[in-house]
Amino acid sequence: MQKVETMTIENTSGINAQKAQEVVRAASDYESEITMKYLNKEVDLKSILGIMSLAVLEGARVEIEAKGEDAEEAIKAIKEVLAK
Repeated sequence: MQKVETMTIENTSGINAQKAQEVVRAASDYESEITMKYLNKEVDLKSILGIMSLAVLEGARVEIEAKGEDAEEAIKAIKEVLAK
């Protein structure tokens, strides 16, 4: 199964180190391959360095994609973390 969703980052500090760590923790709970696309770059959401390399700022629109049996649940969990 494959699932793709787009969301806007509303956190005033964008995706900082703490938020990236929370995303990695959430993504690691799933078997699916989970990626984020931003400004024509794509990174694995199970990699904190990958997430930090995107330098996502407040107001940015990102695309989250998951491929695997638990893709839908994985996307939902990642969106919940990013919405906090």
